[in-house]
Amino acid sequence: MKHNLVVPFKLWTITPIAASLMFIAATNASESPKQLPGVAVNADADQETGKGPVEGYLARRSATGTKTDTPLIEIPQSIAIVTADRIEAIGATRVTEALAYTAGVNTSPWGDLPQYDWLYIRGFDAYAPGFYLDGLQMRNSGNWGLWQVDNYSLERIEVMRGPASVLYGQNGPGGVVNLVSKMPTSYTQNEIQLQLGNDQHKQLAFDLSGPIDDKSEYLYRLTGLIKDAELSTESLKNDRQYVAPSFTWQPNDAGKLTVYGQYLNIDAGSAWHSYPVEGTLLSNPNGKIPVSTLIGEPDFNRYDQEQWMIGYQGEYQVNDQWQVQQHGRYSQSDLDYGVIWGKWAQKNDIDADAPENFRYLARTPLSSMEKVNSTNLDTRVIGKIETGTIKHTLLFGIDYQKTDINVSAKYGGQLADLDLFNPSYGATVVQPEPNIAGVTKLVQLGFYLQDQIKLTKRWIVNLAGRYDSAEVKTFTPDGIQASDQTDDAFTGKFGLVYLADNGLAPYFSYSESFAPTTTVDPSTQRPFSPEEGRQYEVGVRYQPEDHVASYSAAVFDITREDFTQWVWDDIPGFKQTGEVNVQGFEFEAIVKPIESLNLTASYSWLPKAEVTSSGNLDDIGKQDKAVSEHQLSLWADYQFDNGLTLGGGARYTGSNQGTGEKAPIDVEGYTLLDAMLNYEFGQWALALNARNLTDKLVIATCNDRNCSYGSRRKVTLTATYQW
Repeated sequence: MKHNLVVPFKLWTITPIAASLMFIAATNASESPKQLPGVAVNADADQETGKGPVEGYLARRSATGTKTDTPLIEIPQSIAIVTADRIEAIGATRVTEALAYTAGVNTSPWGDLPQYDWLYIRGFDAYAPGFYLDGLQMRNSGNWGLWQVDNYSLERIEVMRGPASVLYGQNGPGGVVNLVSKMPTSYTQNEIQLQLGNDQHKQLAFDLSGPIDDKSEYLYRLTGLIKDAELSTESLKNDRQYVAPSFTWQPNDAGKLTVYGQYLNIDAGSAWHSYPVEGTLLSNPNGKIPVSTLIGEPDFNRYDQEQWMIGYQGEYQVNDQWQVQQHGRYSQSDLDYGVIWGKWAQKNDIDADAPENFRYLARTPLSSMEKVNSTNLDTRVIGKIETGTIKHTLLFGIDYQKTDINVSAKYGGQLADLDLFNPSYGATVVQPEPNIAGVTKLVQLGFYLQDQIKLTKRWIVNLAGRYDSAEVKTFTPDGIQASDQTDDAFTGKFGLVYLADNGLAPYFSYSESFAPTTTVDPSTQRPFSPEEGRQYEVGVRYQPEDHVASYSAAVFDITREDFTQWVWDDIPGFKQTGEVNVQGFEFEAIVKPIESLNLTASYSWLPKAEVTSSGNLDDIGKQDKAVSEHQLSLWADYQFDNGLTLGGGARYTGSNQGTGEKAPIDVEGYTLLDAMLNYEFGQWALALNARNLTDKLVIATCNDRNCSYGSRRKVTLTATYQW
């Protein structure tokens, strides 16, 4: 069944693009190589590209916001960029840690989840459909399998806040996270790194890159690491091995082709640091529940994932005005997952408040075997033309995604109760036959058009439109088709920027998103229409010319419409009645007031993040997610003349009322402190990082039954040698 969505910007929806767009030249290419000096990259604003390396913390260009290499100040939508230097300085080893100082991003919506990079953007869940890697989506299984990326492999992390379906297809209203990989460089840079830390953390990493020949026609890069560590819970493993080779051929100034591969193996335990509210948020007659207690069984709790991918990025400069680009990738992920959840076991039926009723946990096991195969192809033509005094940067694109998801999950079974205050492990886990099993096949084809119009030296208009067709088929384990759903959607985007002489750039934008659902309307036996999102944003950027700095501020209004929910009424069932509205303000600053000092600051204010329409009347006026009204972060580091650098930061998260505002009492706000000490001498660098320096125990969120603890102190000592 097809559903045609009519949106305000249907005027700019696009027609099929000529077959020449699918052109793939053997000599795909781009810019001529740039020779950069020595070991370190000293890219200034003129040398910087939208997806290349950046020296320091301040990036001035992005390819995420427009799919063209565009100055950030000309993009009419809020974008945060965290560079590799900044990731290293704050000691972040996971994507969520790297984004902890980013406005509008909640990096611990479910507390400390060592196996997941799970976050909220502007009050909306970014778990589904997943992050992007080099502009191509890494679609999660929708169950428990998530694509994993190691920070050491990244050149930068970019967060485009707000709906982004015009360029990226199916997505949620909060925004997208685009992870930009390290790629071959035309200059030689090599490093080897040894890292030690608490929780038995030991890691060896290497990053080798440069030209193969004297003319820099052939370039290579090889990045990898081996980690041997433990989780903070009951000494569960936290090991991984990663390797990423890449090769670039650039025969001339017009052509470039990069071929790359990645392999990642994770051999780890699994743990949800979530415990009953009695003993965490509320008092317990037996005392506080120890934060590192494993609810499950050491021999059962596991997160074993093997993933690999192979892809390419090709570019061909047809002439001074036109360029053809194509990015393609095939990837596969296999997951073996096991976790155990629990609730209080009723030991005393006579006295509900008896201490024994708040001591023993009745446990429920879950295990899942998941396999995801994904093919992504994004082909685009970029043209730069002038009509009189008006300059256009045109983008015509076709992208294609095909993802097969095979899941066999077992929920429930038999398992002995656990004494949370004196745990003993070794119980046998008995599970039933799979109760979630089958194959889901998703195919999406999108056609998009964008025009970045420079009306004058001051005024820039961004118009974009997209047509998508998305099909979802489900099959039983024996191959019988169970459902077939097709959704069509038009999405649009409009933006306006004014570039003032003093570096100010106020802007306005409107953008849309859509996300198909596999849920069937029980009253019609037809699939529900896709969920929709729309955002209005007014913001300003400021990039002064007299010093290195960037300031940005934005106010926004996002509405998520038509999401399905279970409704208890005369005839219980799924209904498409939900609507959520989020309104807020964000501020970010990256400043280098003097050569030796870096300062960053961010603030988020979400005064409204509530359900505005629902079939469950009790939900209206309440938050859907656990959203804190205030978030604030500050970071500073200073480098002395002798090579010593001192740095530190503070991250504040305000109070919240839990998921669906169901926490029995308010969850208190908290402030976490981080610190860094770095010393460079010759070709060596030694760094000591501490996150949550004081080892503060915090509760991130709760519902009516459970609370999730945040991450504890993490200390790493890193020695790096470059040549």
